[in-house]
Amino acid sequence: MDVYEAVDSRRAVRAFSDEPVPKEVLERVLTAATRAPSSGNLQPWRVYVVAGDPLAELKRRATARALAGDTGDEREYPMYPAELPSPYLDRFTAAAAQRYEALGIERDAPDRPMKIAALNSGAFGAPVVLFCYLDRTMGPGQWGDAGMYLQTVMLLLRAEGVHSCPQVMWTMYRKTVSQIVGADDGRVLFCGVSVGFEKEGVPRLRTGRADMTETVSFIGV
Repeated sequence: MDVYEAVDSRRAVRAFSDEPVPKEVLERVLTAATRAPSSGNLQPWRVYVVAGDPLAELKRRATARALAGDTGDEREYPMYPAELPSPYLDRFTAAAAQRYEALGIERDAPDRPMKIAALNSGAFGAPVVLFCYLDRTMGPGQWGDAGMYLQTVMLLLRAEGVHSCPQVMWTMYRKTVSQIVGADDGRVLFCGVSVGFEKEGVPRLRTGRADMTETVSFIGV
């Protein structure tokens, strides 16, 4: 798979099979991803790869919190700005409607938030979840580095025939995650990335993207 194909085929998969991802595949991907861009070569990320019984226990604890109506731990950083102007709000709203329609969750269902939380806390059935942390001393530049690193990981996973789904949702249950992975208080949970093979027979969602001309300006080219 070439780079263009990897970029085009990468999408947030929300239905994974229980087929395990070989450890050698994960090691190959994460070794190659060390070459991701990093300002000053700080490489500020710290990743915990969770599978098997520890992941099952994490899913159980997080799902129990979700089904109990737990609103989650206090956020350590905002997922989105408090006020989203157009066109960002328009894109967000359209994608959310597509996403949860594909998952069979009605928009006006009274238990919609609980169902969404429970699906997320189960990592959509993924057999592996990567949890990416940053040291609390890091700033916006290093958070950008972590994003480039995770994108590199997700593209390399596609080269291996594996799918993924980045989930900032895990920050809602950051204390539960930390209990399982053993992360100390000096680190902030950036997000989780569910990893696995896509489940067959499930509707495949591919959200739209803004035309390149809406987000790119050529100057002197």
